Amino acid sequence: MLHSLITGGAGFIGSHLCERLLKDGHSVTAIDDFSTGSRRNVAHLAGNPNFELIEGTVLDEALMEKAIARADRVFHLASAVGVRLIMEQPVKTIETIFNGSDVVLRHCATHRKRVVITSTSEVYGKGVSIPFREEDDTLSGATSKHRWAYACAKALDEFLALAHFKESQLPVAIVRLFNTVGPRQTGQYGMVVPRFVASAIRDQPIVVYGDGLQSRCFAHVLDVVEGLARVLEHDACFGKVINLGTDQEISINDLAAQIIAITGSRSRIEHVPYEAVYGDGFEDMLRRVPSLERANGLFGYAPVRDLRDIIQDVAASLRAQI
Repeated sequence: MLHSLITGGAGFIGSHLCERLLKDGHSVTAIDDFSTGSRRNVAHLAGNPNFELIEGTVLDEALMEKAIARADRVFHLASAVGVRLIMEQPVKTIETIFNGSDVVLRHCATHRKRVVITSTSEVYGKGVSIPFREEDDTLSGATSKHRWAYACAKALDEFLALAHFKESQLPVAIVRLFNTVGPRQTGQYGMVVPRFVASAIRDQPIVVYGDGLQSRCFAHVLDVVEGLARVLEHDACFGKVINLGTDQEISINDLAAQIIAITGSRSRIEHVPYEAVYGDGFEDMLRRVPSLERANGLFGYAPVRDLRDIIQDVAASLRAQI
């Protein structure tokens, strides 16, 4: 039985990954400080003898050294999440991301553990070459724009992980996650789909930031964790950056309209300037579309769920909480 360690294991994506690995016959230890994760996300796993939940932070050297030494595989998902959190707490964002990854990578290197570091599509910054490919140049915004602190911290994570691979052949893979959506995701930190769906099922106005012409590709969390679970099974993934998500693109205006239609809502769409939400000088990307060629070639990754599935699953999850 393989033993997997998941940092951020009580988070939105982490909790689904716990389920996926337990289903595969792994034993799983989840570490979470509950800053953005929730015990509720993994409460249904509490009776599973192969599941262990530890409240703690990845910045705790002693805790992480012990947990990594016990593990066969490490999935590092713990991170600051959401644009709102990044704008409001830029110091915490940078420290949590880079220092946490440094701890994980150093102890994985000491104990020679297979590890996946989760990065983000934000690393592509203001890139305009669509679709985004892993070897593309990146173009970040000015350091005076806090919005880019997350992208830069994650890019530094990638540099550090690849440095470990180069120097010691650490079996590490980097996964750049694009917009991942599904049950258990909260709109608290600015996540657009749960925020829109929550408004729709209450027949409240759906608030779109900016003109709504910006587009994104929304992947179902179950497709994404399927990819995450398979990355460490393939040695060819080590030392590589890999996009995970879907390449089905939709504008935010059309997303809002589809959510209204699918949920049978009487909501109307309202637009507010970015500055009213995030302050002056906020910058966003017009498009964010991944190339999935590398993931497909390395381990046959191909998402099977569409936007309707996502909206229906998110709506069902939120309605159950009302």
